[in-house]
Amino acid sequence: MIDDRNRIDAGPLDFFRGRRVFVTGHTGFKGAWLCTILAQAGAEVRGYALAPESEPNLYTLARVDRRVDSVFGDVRDLDRLSRNLTAFRPEVVLHLAAQPIVRTSYEDPVGTYATNVMGTVNLLEAVRRCADVRSVVNVTTDKVYRNLERREGYAETDVLDGHDPYSNSKSCSELVTASYRRSFFAPAAGAPAVSTARAGNVIGGGDFARDRILPDCVRAAAAGEAVRLRNPDSVRPYQHVLDPVFAYLDLAARQAGDPSLADSYNIGPDDEGCVSTGTLATLFCESWGAPARWEIVPSDGPHEAGFLRLDCTKARRVLGFRPTWSVGEAVARTVEWSKTYLSHGDVEACMESQIGAFTADCAEGAT
Repeated sequence: MIDDRNRIDAGPLDFFRGRRVFVTGHTGFKGAWLCTILAQAGAEVRGYALAPESEPNLYTLARVDRRVDSVFGDVRDLDRLSRNLTAFRPEVVLHLAAQPIVRTSYEDPVGTYATNVMGTVNLLEAVRRCADVRSVVNVTTDKVYRNLERREGYAETDVLDGHDPYSNSKSCSELVTASYRRSFFAPAAGAPAVSTARAGNVIGGGDFARDRILPDCVRAAAAGEAVRLRNPDSVRPYQHVLDPVFAYLDLAARQAGDPSLADSYNIGPDDEGCVSTGTLATLFCESWGAPARWEIVPSDGPHEAGFLRLDCTKARRVLGFRPTWSVGEAVARTVEWSKTYLSHGDVEACMESQIGAFTADCAEGAT
């Protein structure tokens, strides 16, 4: 665990001090941020995920292995997953492990479905075997909905029918979770509260994935090249990684005390955060500075939706969720982290500074 001097106490984080939290996918981008926050909050964390396969990666750069009890394992391995979860006896489980890239899902649909669907089944089966669990949050995506290219945001009651194998596998993960909630985790004494969180497109420092707009922007700018955009007019709900991560923690804490909150929730930005890829790239170039620029190239990839927006009314009404950072602030914070990394600066200190700024802005927004 990190030094107590770096500990943060804000809102839902108070709940996690001294509690055992099991996180799948802790070696990923979101997982590394999440584990850093939990460690700062004083939680006892066990992470379960595949070892990072590529360099650089945020798990290594943020030295997450020094903050949590890290286990390398596959969510497709029910026995190993169940043994590690039940032996740890967590009170809270956060399921982030996934194959998250659309293009990869076209290249490996079988592996994508195995991880994203059966991985969810295995996680929930492991939870059934552990009497200590009080709260489970399964993290999915805004792409679970049947996309009709409409201008209105999709609400939790809209049809689940993702187009590509990644999106569709996450739709299936939602259905699996709903079935388990009804069949095995119905409100009763001792039953854990199980929810899903459908987050919009996430940006932030430490994302090195391929075929994601901000990582592509950083790579191009660092190389002195133009950012190459296939679909500059496509619109997505963009948010800084800390907004959904804090929402997951808030949901996990709230439903631990009130299992009736167990449900599915959209977690996304306000309408101002739903911007085109071209607008996002322009914000990046302005924040990065000259000679950052972007250009349009012919699209040579698989199907991509042209317009996607979330209706987050339910999360606002039930959980009091409000996005904290604007899309402009999210881009600026991503640039700050990326320039720190590229200049061989202290990325851990940068993350802790950004987490501190975010919690302060959360507190100010709540007053």
